[in-house]
Parts: sequence; C-alpha cells; structure tokens
Amino acid sequence: MQKTRNLLCLLALCAACSCSLSASNGNEPVVSEKSLAGKTAEADGKVIHLNKKEFLSRVFNYEESPNEWKYEGTIPCIVDFYADWCGPCKAVSPILEELASQYKGKILIYKINVDLDKELAAAFGIRSIPSILFIPVKGTPMMAQGALPKEEFIKQIDEFLLK
Repeated sequence: MQKTRNLLCLLALCAACSCSLSASNGNEPVVSEKSLAGKTAEADGKVIHLNKKEFLSRVFNYEESPNEWKYEGTIPCIVDFYADWCGPCKAVSPILEELASQYKGKILIYKINVDLDKELAAAFGIRSIPSILFIPVKGTPMMAQGALPKEEFIKQIDEFLLK
C-alpha cells in the first residue's frame, strides 16, 4: 500500500509539471521494433516498442524505487502511451518516426501499447491516449496528453530534454 501511495505521489508530481496540448495529423501507426543491446545502445533512429519488463530496465523501475524517480537510461527519451485503434495515436506515429531519425543518438523514442501493458499504463495513471512522457536524463519527467504537433515535440526536445 505504501509503494502504491508513493508511486501515486510521484505521478502527481509529474502531472503537476505536465502540459496538455492537442492536434491531429493522421497516418499509420509505428510498426518498427528494435531491441537494445544494453542501456547505451542506440535504436538506429527507430521508435522502440517496450513491454513492462523492458520499461523497468530501460526507463524507470518503479517497483524497486517507488519513492524516487530514477531514470535508467543514459540519453533523454520520450515514451508514447498509445493504442492501435486510437486515431490521434495514429497521427502521432509518423511524427515520432521522423523525430527518432532526426534526433538519432540524442534521444530515444519508446512506445507502450496500453492494451497490451495495462499494468504499466495504470501505474502511470494513463486515462487518455496518446499520453507522451518526456524524460530528461536528470530531473523530473513531464507528461503531455493528446496528439501534439511536430513543432511542439521539437520544442520539448530542444528546450526540455536537450537543454
């Protein structure tokens, strides 16, 4: 119970620092998947699909550190919580593919299918999709909700993740 309360407090902190914007721009969902051979490996400019186990080892192990945010990666990342049936999620997919290629070696872009990883979505309080988690190497992550336009992603990457 204490772990759950602490995780909720951490998520509330993330929500307090979050922004909420929306737009749409429709295309196909990302289907590329590439596994990493260690935390410092790059994704060859591709979006990486993660399950809960991979998320815990590459992004944030909230089971081991429920009281403190500790990013497991070495370069900033974006986590897209999505579903295959979601129209706005489909609009964001090609944008994330372009950004993964454009910022290759500088950031990683991950996707979590909320229908397949319900426990992970619940742990982060995902109630609407897409929900985008921007995670700097140091500091508190920021959550955004809705289909952000490419310009907003670029702004958050340049000003928040790579500052």
